[in-house]
Amino acid sequence: MALVALLLFVHVVFGENGMLTYEHKRAETKQLQKEIDRLQDENLRMTQHIRELKSDPKAIEKEAREQLRYARPGEVIYTIPEAHQTPSNATAQKRDNR
Repeated sequence: MALVALLLFVHVVFGENGMLTYEHKRAETKQLQKEIDRLQDENLRMTQHIRELKSDPKAIEKEAREQLRYARPGEVIYTIPEAHQTPSNATAQKRDNR
């Protein structure tokens, strides 16, 4: 009887649908829900931005000035170059010209 109880316990805890699997799936569900919430927030922000671009002339002007670097007459735009990153595995190779 004790052997059957032990086997049943092992199956409940370590089995294919056991407690360990259940806890793993529960943690995965929480992580996926956080990702869904983040994406829904991002979607809401983008929807609002699209609505503004369709109806608000100031939003259109702001986007044009930022994306296309447009300026009003007499304005000067200063552009700061982005930092150039070299790949970590990039190495100079010497060519053999024989």
